[in-house]
Amino acid sequence: MTFRDQNIAFKELLAGIYDDDEIFTLFLSVHDLTRAGYIIHQNDTIDPSQLADSNAALQDLRTGKPLQYILGTAPFYGLDLLVNEHVLIPRPETEELVEWVLDCFVPRNDGETVRPIRILDIGTGSGCIPVALKVNLPGASVSAIDISAEAIGVAQKNSELNKAPVHFIEADILNWSTSDKFDVIISNPPYITMKEQADMHINVLNNEPHLALFVPDNDPLKFYSAIADLSLTALNKGGSLFFEINAAYGNDVVAMLKEKGFKDIILKKDMQGKERMLRSVFSLES
Repeated sequence: MTFRDQNIAFKELLAGIYDDDEIFTLFLSVHDLTRAGYIIHQNDTIDPSQLADSNAALQDLRTGKPLQYILGTAPFYGLDLLVNEHVLIPRPETEELVEWVLDCFVPRNDGETVRPIRILDIGTGSGCIPVALKVNLPGASVSAIDISAEAIGVAQKNSELNKAPVHFIEADILNWSTSDKFDVIISNPPYITMKEQADMHINVLNNEPHLALFVPDNDPLKFYSAIADLSLTALNKGGSLFFEINAAYGNDVVAMLKEKGFKDIILKKDMQGKERMLRSVFSLES
């Protein structure tokens, strides 16, 4: 079978699940081809072992399994990260959150931050946030917490593969405390309410870990409130709390933080124009 033949098979078998452009992009990704590479090699015969792998990927795609889980990798902020069914697939919106943190701690020309900073990521999943921050802020001390042992295992591998040392902690943020102090606490916690499932893509619902996605309808700020409470004792004075949020509850998160004493709260829109990110400063008087 040639690359052209299998491209046709992808289109026929994935029609109705993905549009034509998505199907071609999936086909190229499975074979690690560029569009130009496909044009050059479309009439070449696919190696038997490569054909077996790509046929297996095609069958997985027909079930709606995300390509990132099939390939076992996902791009994030210029890095290649390992992913599996125990962690969420990193999203572009989370890259924007990382970018915002980096904008606040711009390195000097020598590559060091203005001062050494300590960062804590809560609900780390694949480790995408702390690994990306450590790579770009090598002088920072970075820690990360997750309730899932399997997720911690994935995050640890990503830390090692990207030569970005991160201290990982397996714990439940709802029942965890620390005597350590941090300059930045950042989190992309579960924030989708159960009632919002009807609006979600079936590929996400059937494949990505619900533990990392959902909160009860009657307590949508469950994790934000717990993390804010932790931050009252774990953030240095003047330290920053960064959240990725459910756009439907942005004002509620702001009100909750104000009530707890946080200042200079900023809601920021993502690339799609949704209020998806928040930064606040801990400045309570002693």
